[in-house]
Amino acid sequence: RVHMRASASSSIRGLLLCLGARSKMASTAARSLRVEQFPCLKDNYGFLLRDDAAGLTAAIDTPDARAIAAECDKHGWQLTHILNTHHHHDHAGGNLELKGRYPKCIIVAAEADRHRIPGMDVGVAGGSCIPFGATELRVLEVPGHTTGHIAFHVEKEKLLFVGDALFALGCGRLFEGSAAQAKASVEELGSLPPDTVVYCAHEYTQTNARYALTVDPTNEALVRRAEQIDAARAQGKPTVPTTIALELATNPFLRSRSATIRHALELGDDASDLAVFTELRKRRDKW
Repeated sequence: RVHMRASASSSIRGLLLCLGARSKMASTAARSLRVEQFPCLKDNYGFLLRDDAAGLTAAIDTPDARAIAAECDKHGWQLTHILNTHHHHDHAGGNLELKGRYPKCIIVAAEADRHRIPGMDVGVAGGSCIPFGATELRVLEVPGHTTGHIAFHVEKEKLLFVGDALFALGCGRLFEGSAAQAKASVEELGSLPPDTVVYCAHEYTQTNARYALTVDPTNEALVRRAEQIDAARAQGKPTVPTTIALELATNPFLRSRSATIRHALELGDDASDLAVFTELRKRRDKW
């Protein structure tokens, strides 16, 4: 297995960041990655990204250090990376405990959030890439929920880890950023290939679906999806991950141009897409 020493900060930086230039890939056949998803806290999900061939295991955020360590133990894995999407406690609160348990683990987060990410080793920004075995994770800046929020896109494997920037049928509440930032962020995510698999950090989908139906009630794809969500939740099954295609078809925050949504919001055809997005978010906050 490959281990990288967190104390050698210059070596870590050189190893992890290619700052917009694609890292040199192995010429061997592509190695698929595994994603292990498990519940944490009240409604969070934990995610472990695993490359068996390289012996690398990354936790995408650290909502619950004990749950993450237990999942690693179950598989006999050592945690080599922590990739934080943003600074909120239910995303970075387990950093230090996990760093204590896995001292060679490297914590990667937005450089802009260095002052508020516990134990952070390496700072990244939009366009940075993180080599991970035979592939790499590209960093996307997606402010809105917080100003320093980032997402991790594994283009080669069509995987996307979005934290709280985008949810199944929703988007993150605007604690720090503006509606304009959040709209641009979800639209950037929505521009990725339709078959991209999206891992969002919370099980909010059933509530999001009920809200979405109030503003887009004639969307047949949404109606069907809401029924499927209710059935899944009744059986205790997760509704995450989702896909970009599914969100484009049913997520109101990616459908600002919909005449049905505009009518439900009592906004005319001349209203800007940003005005529609802003009203959608305002109503969701109160719903």
